[in-house]
Amino acid sequence: MDFNVKKLASDAGVFFTRAVQYTEEKLGQAEKTELDAHLENLIARGDCTKNWTEKIFRQTEVLLQPNPSARIEEFFYEKLDRKIPSRTTNAELLGQYMQDAAKEFGPGTPYGCTLITVGEFQRRLGGAEREFLQMSAINFLTPLRNFLEGDWKTISKERRLLENRRLDLDVCKARLKKAKLAEAKAAAEHELRVAQTEFDRQAEVTRLLLEGISSTHVNHLRCLHEFVEAQAAYYAQCHKHMQDLQKELSRCGLQFPNAFAVNASTSGVSAGPSPLSTATLPEVSPPSRPPNPSNALESSTLKIEEVKPPATGTRKAKVLYDYDAADTSELSLLADELITVYTVPGMDPDWLVGERGNQKGKVPVTYLELLS
Repeated sequence: MDFNVKKLASDAGVFFTRAVQYTEEKLGQAEKTELDAHLENLIARGDCTKNWTEKIFRQTEVLLQPNPSARIEEFFYEKLDRKIPSRTTNAELLGQYMQDAAKEFGPGTPYGCTLITVGEFQRRLGGAEREFLQMSAINFLTPLRNFLEGDWKTISKERRLLENRRLDLDVCKARLKKAKLAEAKAAAEHELRVAQTEFDRQAEVTRLLLEGISSTHVNHLRCLHEFVEAQAAYYAQCHKHMQDLQKELSRCGLQFPNAFAVNASTSGVSAGPSPLSTATLPEVSPPSRPPNPSNALESSTLKIEEVKPPATGTRKAKVLYDYDAADTSELSLLADELITVYTVPGMDPDWLVGERGNQKGKVPVTYLELLS
């Protein structure tokens, strides 16, 4: 083992003088060579880029993989330079459970048949999610990680070396000021010239590396566009799968009782259509006007002007679509307005009594979103 005592002692001496210079600068007892404004701006820009890139990288990891244990596992696989094992997505797992349950319940039953259909589409959603995660990891996360673990480490190393050269330069300036003999001054001036040359050279190297941050921004901009494209394609696939699933379920022809009517006997009100199926899907047209009730009991005994709201069971509802009353017993509606609704015994389950101020009339359930 080549152990150079002189070099070790020399390095220790340099470290000590740098530490003394740094401490005196912090205490205001020594002068400090300031970097030029352009280099200072580049350093500040580089620090800003590193900090925000790190935050974006970490949060994107959380978005793509919310499970912290899975993220830690992937981190170790990357450090060991081993391939990350394929992991089943939650949607794929749900789809598998649904299809396994259908086998137990009987695939020929309405419930079992629907479980098979929904399970298949859940697996398709999981496949789309898997593809999105892979594309995002390759096109977005990897370039950010390469910058943080590659380019930025190189920049940080050169910046530390620049700081050491600056400390050496200031130590030489201090020695020159303290030198009194001509011989000592000459030696100090020579050391100062060497230190200044090394400092200038290192400042130039650091400047060139920091100016490369602009290229990094351009590269990350391209990666960001690719990430957005991957997200858009993923959500479009999900939307198409869900539309296909709704069409598939509608072809089954199963009719379910109105949830509002089922609960009317216990709560005094009924529930309108889910906001997901009406209000939030794009380009959803208003439902068809429900037929006027032909129930003999209702037509003979129910008179809107005589209907009184129950003591309990009234609810607020948001109007989803404009509705024009067909006759005087109905109440015209405007989209997004709030009204009070309730049901009365003998009333058709597709209709409610709606009140808006002093106005009262029947309103179709499918045009409402119940709020409370």
